[in-house]
Amino acid sequence: MPALIILIDEYAELVDDAPDAVRHADSVARRGRAVAVNLIVATQRPTQKAMGQGAVRSQMDVRICFRVRERKDVDLILGQGMLAAGWHAHTLNAPGKFLISAAEHDTPRRARAYLLTDQAVAEVASGYADLRPALDSVSAAALGASAGQGPADPDDGQDEPDAKAWNRGRRSPADPETLLRDALASAPEEGISVADLMRVTGMGRSWVYYRLADLAAAGLVIQATRGCWRANPEAGNHA
Repeated sequence: MPALIILIDEYAELVDDAPDAVRHADSVARRGRAVAVNLIVATQRPTQKAMGQGAVRSQMDVRICFRVRERKDVDLILGQGMLAAGWHAHTLNAPGKFLISAAEHDTPRRARAYLLTDQAVAEVASGYADLRPALDSVSAAALGASAGQGPADPDDGQDEPDAKAWNRGRRSPADPETLLRDALASAPEEGISVADLMRVTGMGRSWVYYRLADLAAAGLVIQATRGCWRANPEAGNHA
């Protein structure tokens, strides 16, 4: 079976708001590696309750620590004794600087990350789109169903879709900018939501908001209703 990556953002909030889900995360952490399931956990609030117990922490072979507010958080993230050993993550003084602890390192290592914008990621993905392998039939059926293009239940009597044919039909040469403009131009009078624009373009929330702000400043789009946008009919041309 293919490798699977599960991302949990704001893990501390999950522990507080959905404690029953923590046991499932622990199970994935304990047994996932054998079946190529990788768990990536992130939090801006590394509390003892969230990170100091359970299988998730013990199975974290790679730990990345950006600047923290509290000195005690250094040991909580990188391991006991790291603060006393001189790994002062609370004093990191530039964007992107972090400390990384991994199984192959005796001590944490200093590193730095650089900003990759949604636009840069989209351009790279578009450049390699033709090399992307076709979806397997199960994934294609699930994705098609979520988009209203295929059966949600494989036992509903319909033939299983051909994955390669589905991919060829789904692929579009349009870039995110064109998809955004077309969606805004065809939006109803009440507008289209940011969530729908994210789904249509495949881009993140920040990218969509930045582009909407630029287009609104140019007078090409308007906020029709709260949180919903459409092309400005007075602009003479769609966004």
